[in-house]
Amino acid sequence: MRTPRPPVAAAPPPDAVRLDVWLDVACLFKTRSQATTACRAGKVEVNGQPGKPHRLVRAGDELRISRVGQKQLVVVTGLAEQHVAKSEARKLYEDRTPPPSPEEIELKRLLRQAGIRPPTKAPDKRERRQLRRLKQEG
Repeated sequence: MRTPRPPVAAAPPPDAVRLDVWLDVACLFKTRSQATTACRAGKVEVNGQPGKPHRLVRAGDELRISRVGQKQLVVVTGLAEQHVAKSEARKLYEDRTPPPSPEEIELKRLLRQAGIRPPTKAPDKRERRQLRRLKQEG
């Protein structure tokens, strides 16, 4: 006859997590490799210092994430090493990004009306042709 095993205790929450892992788990980047790439490119700062992918993040750390056309300011409120539900992931940080100014909102509206979109990706074939024509005319 076997002796019963004691119940498995839940692992204590970590006191620090790798930056690239945390950015992925918190759903601030789609994948860990995208988070790593952003860190290596200097797009992520931790408490004013460049955020290397292997840097450990703790609760209370302030992250500044540079994205196309905007900067996101986030304060770490919780830690997790494994993926959690998106609703739980949003509780891992507090977003302190200031709202856009009225001038920025108006500029975006004007650009949208003019058919100019922000450079979020490389231009497609049609857009490359338009750019080439504009350069030849000028």
